[in-house]
This record gives sequence, C-alpha cells and structure tokens, in this order.
Amino acid sequence: MLGREQAIGRRRKDRGLSDLRADFTASLVVFLVALPLCVGVAVASGVPAELGLVTGIVGGLVTGLLPGSSLQVSGPAAGLTVLVFEAVQAYGLPMLGVLVLAAGVLQLAMGALRLGRWFRAISVAVVEGMLAGIGLVLIAGQLYALADMEAPASGLDKLAGLPGLLVSAIGSSTSLTALALGTGTIVVLVLWRRLPAAAQVIPAPLAAVGLATAASVAFALPVAKVEVRGLLESIQPPGLGDFGQLAEAGVIGTVLAFTLIASAESLFSAAAVDRLHDGPRTQYDKELMAQGAGNAVCGLLGALPMTAVIVRSSANVHAGARTKASRVLHGVWLLLFAALLPAALGIIPVAALAGVLVHAGYKLIPANGLLPLWRAHRGEALILVVTAVAIVAVSMFEGVLIGLALAVAKTAWDTSHVRLEVTDEGTGPITARLTGNATFLRLPKILDALEALPKDRPIELHTAGLHHLDHACKTSLENWAARHTTADTEPVKVTSGR
Repeated sequence: MLGREQAIGRRRKDRGLSDLRADFTASLVVFLVALPLCVGVAVASGVPAELGLVTGIVGGLVTGLLPGSSLQVSGPAAGLTVLVFEAVQAYGLPMLGVLVLAAGVLQLAMGALRLGRWFRAISVAVVEGMLAGIGLVLIAGQLYALADMEAPASGLDKLAGLPGLLVSAIGSSTSLTALALGTGTIVVLVLWRRLPAAAQVIPAPLAAVGLATAASVAFALPVAKVEVRGLLESIQPPGLGDFGQLAEAGVIGTVLAFTLIASAESLFSAAAVDRLHDGPRTQYDKELMAQGAGNAVCGLLGALPMTAVIVRSSANVHAGARTKASRVLHGVWLLLFAALLPAALGIIPVAALAGVLVHAGYKLIPANGLLPLWRAHRGEALILVVTAVAIVAVSMFEGVLIGLALAVAKTAWDTSHVRLEVTDEGTGPITARLTGNATFLRLPKILDALEALPKDRPIELHTAGLHHLDHACKTSLENWAARHTTADTEPVKVTSGR
C-alpha cells in the first residue's frame, strides 16, 4: 500500500515539474508578445509608456493569480486605446486612475451578483461592430503616428485628414523616414508567419519592433522615440479630490463604457480561449471578478485599464501552458524588465509601435466575415456596420448604445411573428384566428388585415393562439371590434377560447 502511494506521489511530482517547465517556457513567449503591445498601447493612449507595463504586471501578478480562466492572459488592450485617449484628453491623466478604479469596482459588483454569464447574451454583431469601430479609429489615429505627426481629436477628423497627412508626409523627409519604418514594421508582422517554424520562435510583434529599432539605431534615423520617465515617476495614484468628478454625467458615461467594453472583450476572449484547449472551462462570474480586481489595482496605481487579450492568451495556449503559473510568471518578467531595463524603451521608434497597432487595429475588423454575414443574416450585418460607423462618427459610448438598441429592436421584431388565418365559408360568421406574438411592432400588419374584412358580416376573432398580447395590441383590437360593424350586423366577437 505504501509503495503504491509513493508511486502516485512520484507521478504527481513528475507531472508538477513537467507542468512547471511548460509554463516557464510559455511565460517567456507571452512576455515577449506582451512587451511591445504594452508599450504600444500606452503610447497610443497618450500616457507614459511605463503605465502600459504596470497594467501588464498587474494582469499577471494579480488577475493571473485569481480563479476564473486558467490560461487567459490580461493586460492593456488595443480595444480600449481610443476610449482611454479620449478620456485622458477630456479629464486629464490624474483622472484616469479614478475611471479605471470605478470600472473595476463595478466589475467586482457584477461578478458578485453573478452577472458574468449574461455578457454572453450580448449580440455578437454589436461586439464585432464595437471592435470594428475601435479598429477603424485606431488605424486612422496611428497612421498619423506612423508619420510622426499629431492626429486630430475626433474619428471623423482623423479620417478626413488622411489625404492632407499623405501630402504633408511626402513633403517632409523626416515623416517619410518614419513612414517607411512603420510600414516596414507592418510588412514584417504580415510576413512573419510565412517564415520557417524555427524563426517563428520569436513572436512577430517583438521581431518587428526589434528590427525597426535596430534599423533606427544603426542608421541614426531622425524619428521620434518613446519618452522614458521611469516606472515610479510614471505611477500617479488618484487623489481624493479627483473622486469628486465621479458625479459628472460625462465621467459616469466613460466609466460605464470602460466597464462594458472591458467586460465584454474579456469574457468573449475567455470563450475563444476555451475552444483552444481541453483544460478547465472558464468560470465567467469569477473571471469577471478577477478582471475587476485587476482594474481596481490598476486604478489605484493610475495605470491603464486591462482586459483579457486574445493575442497573448492564444500565444500562451499555443506555447504549451498548462496552469495559471505561466501568466503569473509573464507578469514577473514584465516587472523585472520595467525595474532593470527601463532605459531600453527610449530607443524604440514611435512609428514602429504605431505599425504594431495599425496591424492590431486591422485584426479587429471582421473584413472577411462581413460579406458571408450579409448573405446569411442581413440584420446582424447591418447592426455590425451601424455600430462601427456610429463609433467613428459620434463616440465609443454612444456607438455601443446605438448598436445595443438596434440589436434589441431586431430581436423584438424577430420574435413578434404573428399570423392571421381567416375562414369564410360563404354563410355564417367569418372566423379569424391570431397566432404567434402580437406586439406593437406588428400592429399595423394586424390592423390592415382586420380592416380588410367585410363590415356587413358577423366576425369571430379568436386570440387563444397568441403566446403574447401586449397592451397596445389588446387596446387596438378592442377598438377595432367596437367599430368594425354596420348598424344592422352583429358586433364582432373577440374570444380567447378555441
């Protein structure tokens, strides 16, 4: 008996060591993927580059330790770049911590109330439209950074200014140099996966930024570099006075947008990651609370908001990760880099990071899936396009609300099917039967059909076949029955019996 227990113990120990080796290797891969993305998202968000690393560190050391999704990796995401940039421009960098902290507290509350699973009920068309809109604005903004120029504030102004950007870039040797460097970064990202497997051991974002940085240093290119402030100097915890702005309508809307987008992106990412491995499935409410805890800590440090990121998560799975140790270790490597090698950020060209984000923005746009979606589900395709256009034309929060409203309206329309069957045997009363769901959305169709029935014949209207009859339809049917007869004809009979 003792020998068997010892054998079991040895097997468990061997399995544990095997898991640790696999997680250690995977953590290095995720670190190399996360490093340029953390820095790039921070720079594009208009905050110090070190704050992107802080969010990545918290994503590993805090969210990574908590239960929820064992292989999903969290950090700053391209999907929130536009919203963070707008928030920093509107309220200032010191207010960012308050916004992120409030969003984290909301996520904790929603997880505690077991609302995590309900995010799976959000229309996929709205989420894809949201990401597509973010991608379009992100690409438009980063094209300016690609040429070392400042981007306009609004999404429409960014798009409208692109022709002028091209003219200005052509007339400036500095802009052309930066543009060539950024374009080369994008080319490396696109072509990297076509290289032999041995070369792909190095993650594409790291290779692209590394090659662009090497070219910049080797040829002393006159392009803008990442500004380095130092890790401790960049951390700006919110002051007590900053929390007073939480009563403002614009601030509340921004917090809700942070919460909605970060939660939806994280939980949709969790569902995608679950399809990549055979390990434990995501516990959605716990994962939402883990994201909330991470964002609360990021808020206290004045850092960027975090979400689960599919790029890092898929890299983690494909690198052979087996437990949450891989994502925790990736946070350790980010911390060591930020503490020991912060000056290395100062040689990275901004145009190279812009190239990484242009590529990331393109991947947010479901270009290949739009036409098949239009052929199969035109309503869903319309919601996707309208949501994306609204985000570009108006703002992130309003665009998402418009998309959600359209999705609800479409669902209400789809579920309010109603059918009117009329039986007329030539003599006796005419029988009309309503079946399905009678709502105000279908009221014009119902009334047109009923008004077409002869007024000089007795009519019996049966409503027992209706699964739902809303107040508007009920009132309108009663009014129609009261007036739809001539003086010498029996009144319309409305009955719920068969």
